[in-house]
Amino acid sequence: MKIICIILSVVLAFSALIPVCSSAENQENTDNIKSYVLMEAAGGMVIEEKNSAERLNVGYLSKLMTVLLIAEDIETGKFLMSTELTASQSVTGIKGAVVWLQAGDKMTVEDLIKSVIIGNANDAVTVLAEKSEQSVEKFVMRMNSEAFDLGLRDTAFFSPYGYYDEREYTTAYDMAIICQKLVKYEFLRPYFKTWRDFVKSGQTELVNENTFARTYDRHIGFKASHSDETGYCIAEAAVNESGVCYISVIIGASDEDTCFKEAKKLINKGFSDYKVTATMFPDEMLMPIKVRNGEDSAVEVRLKHQSNLVIPKGVNELSTVVVIPEYLSAPVKKGQRIGKAAFYSEKNLVCEIDIITVNNVDKLTFGFVMEKTLTNLLK
Repeated sequence: MKIICIILSVVLAFSALIPVCSSAENQENTDNIKSYVLMEAAGGMVIEEKNSAERLNVGYLSKLMTVLLIAEDIETGKFLMSTELTASQSVTGIKGAVVWLQAGDKMTVEDLIKSVIIGNANDAVTVLAEKSEQSVEKFVMRMNSEAFDLGLRDTAFFSPYGYYDEREYTTAYDMAIICQKLVKYEFLRPYFKTWRDFVKSGQTELVNENTFARTYDRHIGFKASHSDETGYCIAEAAVNESGVCYISVIIGASDEDTCFKEAKKLINKGFSDYKVTATMFPDEMLMPIKVRNGEDSAVEVRLKHQSNLVIPKGVNELSTVVVIPEYLSAPVKKGQRIGKAAFYSEKNLVCEIDIITVNNVDKLTFGFVMEKTLTNLLK
């Protein structure tokens, strides 16, 4: 089948992210970090990265998947923020950070969420997980199911707590995708942005390990953690005055100062060096494609979606390469992927978007031919 390749020059009305290699200077500054990624939140494209696909243990950062699932439960009405939950015997002997819940204690979903986000409280996680999926084990199964649904093939969870487990792993990229989903739950932001608070009628203090909650004006989430096994880790999101949001994930920094400094530097670089626009590729530029042996002779095509493009400031024009077949053979299904539109800034690939069919075209049959023939004869 002959493939048609069309090259267009498109003045920027687009938005997506250019994968850019780290500069030598930045590489020197990140030698003490195992892995990192900078992602634009709306489009989910990576701007800068180092070993972002390397499987690593991230400690308490994995608790962000726990928070994501509970946020989904609240959104779907499984329970309300005001719902009061009762702790079971499972909270007895929970290790790590806790808010000292005992079996039979009652706490609202809001205070439990607050305890998890700000205070990393593992007994609060237990109560929420059991309410959500009847048991912690079933909740972990859901965590992995959600990861699979999000396309995270380099992530495996073995608990909702973030305890160190040599079997558990994720990547900087996968963690950024989890954060990208969390950005959408704006009702969680007040908790992510709180540095210090209290629960249990003021008896238990919560202190956020993510000091950006009190030091970084653009901060909207998420979590910092550290241990001897994982080093210093952070997943951070910030938004500017225009509503543009960037996510940085740092895994395995050698010290706290490096972890926070580089996370903030990455996000500020996104704000200072890049701009975000929206793809407005006109479907009219894509001509219908011929269909052989079909009930219709051609089928209309379009881009599967308009995307967000993140491009360096100063770039004003993109070239677009459209790759589509000369013809299709029936049957053709609505939404069938038949080609791609690739957007370039000079020689750098910005993004690729699938080109799909707009409608079905059934295969030509003898009955259809006879019906059309009789219709024409009767006219």
